Amino acid sequence: LRPVLVVADARRVDGARQAVTGRLDDAAVFARRNRYVTDWDDSGQALWVKSIGADLFRGHGRLDGPRRVTVTRDDGTRQTLVARHAVALATGSRPALPAVPGIEEARPWTNRHATDSSTVPGRLVVVGGGGVGVEMATLWQGLGSRVTLLARRRLLPRMEAFAGELVAQGLTEAGADVRIGVQVTAVRRPDPDGPVTLTLDDGGELEADEVLFATGRTPGTDDIGLETVGLTPGSWLDVDTTCLVDGVEGAWLYGLGDVNHRALLTHQGKYQARTAGDAIGARAAGRPLDDGDWGDHATTADRHAVPQVFFTDPEAGAVGLTAEQAAAAGHRVETVDLDLDTAQGANLYADGYTGHARLVVDVDRDVLLGVTMVGSGVSELLHAATVAVAGEVPLKRLRHAVAPFPTISEIWVFLVAAYRRQREQADAG
Repeated sequence: LRPVLVVADARRVDGARQAVTGRLDDAAVFARRNRYVTDWDDSGQALWVKSIGADLFRGHGRLDGPRRVTVTRDDGTRQTLVARHAVALATGSRPALPAVPGIEEARPWTNRHATDSSTVPGRLVVVGGGGVGVEMATLWQGLGSRVTLLARRRLLPRMEAFAGELVAQGLTEAGADVRIGVQVTAVRRPDPDGPVTLTLDDGGELEADEVLFATGRTPGTDDIGLETVGLTPGSWLDVDTTCLVDGVEGAWLYGLGDVNHRALLTHQGKYQARTAGDAIGARAAGRPLDDGDWGDHATTADRHAVPQVFFTDPEAGAVGLTAEQAAAAGHRVETVDLDLDTAQGANLYADGYTGHARLVVDVDRDVLLGVTMVGSGVSELLHAATVAVAGEVPLKRLRHAVAPFPTISEIWVFLVAAYRRQREQADAG
């Protein structure tokens, strides 16, 4: 996605746009991707595992009762490993295809196909308006496909409504056909090498060279031996704040990352792994657990401060709760909304910069519960928001966090000032 966004940004800056005279070199884009994923060769990671003193066993691992894991290698040989302290399940998730007639025969793309393909389809239909759907629509439209995006409801439905609206506007301006409130009822591809046809619930049809379904995930737990420890194969794993799996006797089985269904994001999985690793070490050493909110052995951020960024054009980033979620959780909230071009740095970043920001404030405690920002470059602003939400920094103190001029981050100064004005008006009234 990075080359797509770089070119889009350059075309919004007078002097730079004149230098961008051609289309993206898709072969160079794919070569750059391959370089950064080391051509799908994990030997470098394997060497790192060895360097920290850990043993790597390649094969299909399955639980075989408490604290036991059987590894079946490609040649059929097996080895059983026994853990003194813990087994961690981190088997991720897979794309979930909907039960649409003809879908298997149509051989649709999933997020895997969409990110490892090296051929640009002339026409691509993307089904699903979540993060994968909008990012892949952005990518392939930027690479030259004629993209149609179909979504049953608004885009990015778990974020503030304006986020999906601005992303839809950006896709439309880039040339994509965005259709909301549409469902696919059937798919057919009679010729394996020919086009695919989608039947829609409004009676219409769409023909494309490829179709990508980005319609949810399913846990990668169907064949890892859950039944040997009393759990249901193919289920998400319920875990406590240390990521210890519920319903298993003894404190030894952990579920990390996508399998616990808390936040299907790479950075949250890494956060959980760090926290669970510390908890495993403490339990093994007989030390007391610090598992209260924000403790060393608690994944509190999974509930209160999950950051997420979608690398669309414009980018959409958020952390914490939306206004609706905060109100539903019983907080007395107030929102602050500003267009990002209120900060002079936004206008220098791009001519005609458009974007929006919202703060969700807990009025009783004077802290942030959530932040959403949509606009070019906001991915690099999100960590400041995450620190404010996770640290429960009072807005009275945030007033003294001076933003450098002239940057987009100066929007923080205006947001905090706007909230103070709103509260003063409310108190006066």
